[in-house]
Amino acid sequence: MDREPLIACEHCASVYRRRALQRDEAAVCGRCGTLLWRFSRLTPADWLALVIAALVVFVVANAYPVASLSVQGVEQRATLLDAISITWRQGHQAVALMTGLAGFVLPLLELLLLGWVLAPLSRGRAAIGRATAIRVLSWLRPWSMVPVFLLGVLVSVVKLAGMAAVHPEIGLGGFFVLTLLLTTLGRLSPHALWRLAETHGAAPVHVPHAGPGQVLAGCHVCGQVQALPGDADHAGDPHRCVRCDAVVHVRKPDHLARTWALMIAASILYLPANLLPVMNISSLLGDSEHTILGGVVELWNGGSYDIAIIVFVASVMVPLTKLLALAILAWSTQRRRTGNLRPRTRMYEMVEFIGQWSMLDVFVVIVLAALADFQGLMAISAGPGAAAFGMVVILTMLAAMSFDPRRGWDHAGADDEPDPDDAAVAPHALHPVQPVAAVTAPAGRGGPGSGSM
Repeated sequence: MDREPLIACEHCASVYRRRALQRDEAAVCGRCGTLLWRFSRLTPADWLALVIAALVVFVVANAYPVASLSVQGVEQRATLLDAISITWRQGHQAVALMTGLAGFVLPLLELLLLGWVLAPLSRGRAAIGRATAIRVLSWLRPWSMVPVFLLGVLVSVVKLAGMAAVHPEIGLGGFFVLTLLLTTLGRLSPHALWRLAETHGAAPVHVPHAGPGQVLAGCHVCGQVQALPGDADHAGDPHRCVRCDAVVHVRKPDHLARTWALMIAASILYLPANLLPVMNISSLLGDSEHTILGGVVELWNGGSYDIAIIVFVASVMVPLTKLLALAILAWSTQRRRTGNLRPRTRMYEMVEFIGQWSMLDVFVVIVLAALADFQGLMAISAGPGAAAFGMVVILTMLAAMSFDPRRGWDHAGADDEPDPDDAAVAPHALHPVQPVAAVTAPAGRGGPGSGSM
C-alpha cells in the first residue's frame, strides 16, 4: 500500500493514492469532480504506432493541397505551407508566424517528441533527455491547433463556394485523419506518459511523506506528488521536482495579478480585433474590407447558416465567454467566495477547453489568401484585425494558464479544517485533506482534467 503512487488533483489539490482501474472505469476527484486518470489498455508500443501513423498522415496532409479554386479557367491550389508563405509575402508576418507555429511547427514537434519518448519506453527503457522532452511537451500541447485549421479550411471552402468552383483535395482528408489521431494522442498527457513509464518499470515510483510543516503538492509537468514547505508565506516559493526537475510551486505565485493583467490586455485588443478588418479583398470589381461580424453576416445571407453560427460562436462568443468566465473566477477567488466551487471548477475546465478555437478566423484568412491568389483577377490578404485577434487568443489562453483554481478551494478549507486522523497520508496545511483512495466512476464522468490516460 505504501508503495502505491500518489496523484494530486490539479484543480483542488486533493491527494489520492493511484490504484489500478478496471475496464471502463475512471478515477474522479471526490472533492471537485475533476477526472484524475482513467483505464487504458494501450501499451507504449500501441501509442508509438499511433504516433508513427500520425507522422505519416502529417506528411501527406501538408504535402498535398487542402483545396483548389478555379476562376475563369485558372486554377489555384493551396497547402498549409502555401497559405503561411503567401501571408508572409503579403507583409503580415505576425499572422504568418502565429498560424505557422500553431498549425505546423508545434504539432510536428509534439509528434517527434512523443516518438522520442515512446520508442525506448516500448522496450522498457528511458529515452535520453526524457525529462526535458516531456517538459517541452507540456508547453506545446495547448498551442497545437490542427483541428482549428481543419475547421478553418471547411469555412473557407464554404465562403468561396458562391464566388468560384471550389474542390476539396487530398490534404483536407489528411488533416481530417490527423485530427482524429491527435485527438486520441491528446489522452497521452505528460502526466500519463510518466504513469506509463512507472507502470512498465522505466521510471521509479517515489512516494513522499509530509513531515512537520510540509504539504503534499503535485508537479504541474509530470504530476509527481512531493513534500514541500507548507508555510503560507512560502506557498509561492519555487522548488525543483524530484523526478523531472521542473520548477514546482505549492501554488502559482501572484496568479490573480497576472490573470487580471492578461485579461485587461486581451480586452483592450478585443476592440480593434472586431472593429478593424480581418480581411481585405481586391478584385476587378474593386476593393473591400471585411470584419469578423461582417463575415458572419455574409455567410448568413448566403444561406450557410450552420457555418455562420460556428464562426460567430468561435470568433465572437468564445473570446467574450473566456473573458467573462475568467473575470468571474478571478473576482470570486479574490473575494474569497467559497460557494459554488464545483461549478466554478467546471467553468475553468470549459475555459481551458475552448481556448484555442477562437483562432478559427485567423486560419480562415490565410487559407482564403492562398486560394484566391490570382494576380490581376483577385487577391485576398489579412487585415490589421487578424493580428489583433490572434493576440487576443494568445492572451486569453495565457490568462487561463496563469489562474490557479486551487486557491478557491484553499479558502473553503480555511473555514472547515478536518480532523487530521481522517487523512491517510498527511494533513495538508492549505486545504481539507481527502482520504487517499481512488474514487472510481464510469469513464466520461467528471471534467477533462489533465493527466487522463
